Amino acid sequence: MPADRISGKEMAAEVRDALTREVEELKKKGVTPGMALILVGGAEDSALYVRSKAKKCEEVGGYAEVHHLGDDATIDEIMGLIDRLNKDEKIHGILVQLPLPEHLHQYEKQVMDAILPEKDIDAFHPMNLGNLMIGDDCYLGVTANACIKMLENINVDFKGKHAVVVGWSIEIGKPVTMMLFERGCAVTLVHPDQDFVPYTKQADIIITEVGRPRAITGDMIKPGAIVIDTGSNWVDGKSVGDVDYDSAAEVAAAITPVPGGVGPMRIIMLIYNLVEAAKRLSGE
Repeated sequence: MPADRISGKEMAAEVRDALTREVEELKKKGVTPGMALILVGGAEDSALYVRSKAKKCEEVGGYAEVHHLGDDATIDEIMGLIDRLNKDEKIHGILVQLPLPEHLHQYEKQVMDAILPEKDIDAFHPMNLGNLMIGDDCYLGVTANACIKMLENINVDFKGKHAVVVGWSIEIGKPVTMMLFERGCAVTLVHPDQDFVPYTKQADIIITEVGRPRAITGDMIKPGAIVIDTGSNWVDGKSVGDVDYDSAAEVAAAITPVPGGVGPMRIIMLIYNLVEAAKRLSGE
């Protein structure tokens, strides 16, 4: 029997509606969640993603401002802007769209670390990552949290399950490993460049961050597994996941599609972090 299709669009709509109600209540108390987005350079795909984030913020009743710096921006300009936004009380969350232009690549960590941890709604700051590691309160990486929320939404019982995470970034692989572990899973974190098939064949839950189109096929999956595909690979002008959906759906119990799976949840979990930031910084 084909796998259940896990619709990120439907889940994201439910979260958006709940956040809209929360923002309405915050506004009654004089608090409007405010997000500042910094885009450096003219990459159209980055500009499109920034506009999408700003739009989602405004859809729930929040405030968004976009700071678009030119390709010739200096590190001093970026750091000065972040400093101003850190001090701006109407801004509760700050995002820097990566990657930065080539001449600024070496400064990316410096830029991300300059954002106050309490305004780091992308959850890239070492303090947020460190607090996740030790189990303290922190913002959670938006894609990693999207994966967990989707599993929770379909009532996965995490305790005792073997979860395999193929990918190791600070955005997805590493944080989602800790989040699965905290929920009672035995977790195997596998580098996407090694032979991950022996591990995925044993997994009750698979979360992919491979970065290669259709790298995981149905014969690499344990029957009845749940597959969360975070991949977004462009093939012939279309977005394709890390998992070969058709063959995997014949084996898995449930699977996310690409597009329409993790993607919609990723952005709405960013807005979730923004609302949380607005509550914390305003004392609500």
